[in-house]
Amino acid sequence: MEITEIYPEIRSFIDDLDLSNLTTARKKKLDKLSAYIKTTIVTDTPIKLNFICTHNSRRSHLCQVWAKTMAAYYGIKVKSYSGGTEATTVYPTVIKTFQNTGFMIDKVSVGSNPTYKLNFTDENHPMTLFSKRYNDRYNPNEDYAAVMTCTDADTNCPVIPNATRVSLPYVDPKVSDGKSSELETYATRSRQIATEMKYIFLQVK
Repeated sequence: MEITEIYPEIRSFIDDLDLSNLTTARKKKLDKLSAYIKTTIVTDTPIKLNFICTHNSRRSHLCQVWAKTMAAYYGIKVKSYSGGTEATTVYPTVIKTFQNTGFMIDKVSVGSNPTYKLNFTDENHPMTLFSKRYNDRYNPNEDYAAVMTCTDADTNCPVIPNATRVSLPYVDPKVSDGKSSELETYATRSRQIATEMKYIFLQVK
């Protein structure tokens, strides 16, 4: 059952996402995460997803936010996290992309690795976004899915203890940084990730 409190702009964005262009090969990858979520629901343990890329600056945050938002859209309780093989900062265009989609975001700390509070509904506790390692104390340390969102992180994290590993790589929007196409590229990657998270949770609901 869909929740009704999601901000209208975000709900409209989700409603318009088209799943018809997902390939069979890509669905097979996405189904692995759906299967993990289904199994976790059956065991009645908290669903914890930690999205991991190299710098925890772009793809992992896009996945973290869209997984949580899409789970709420379908009325599924999920705890969504992100981390990297190293900590850097949330890239500003990621924040801008979320704002352009209708998310409410407050910058609550400054410095080289600022912290943001993000929300998609007034009825929900805001998500906290900042760059961190995948095994940071803020993230889960057992009984979670470690979702590898880039091939570098998949290669450089050969062992993640106490987690179910899922490979779900995305092309890094960083390739457009500093170019006139930057905003468009980030918006495209965000839409791709949102579409795939919609597919994943549609299989679960």
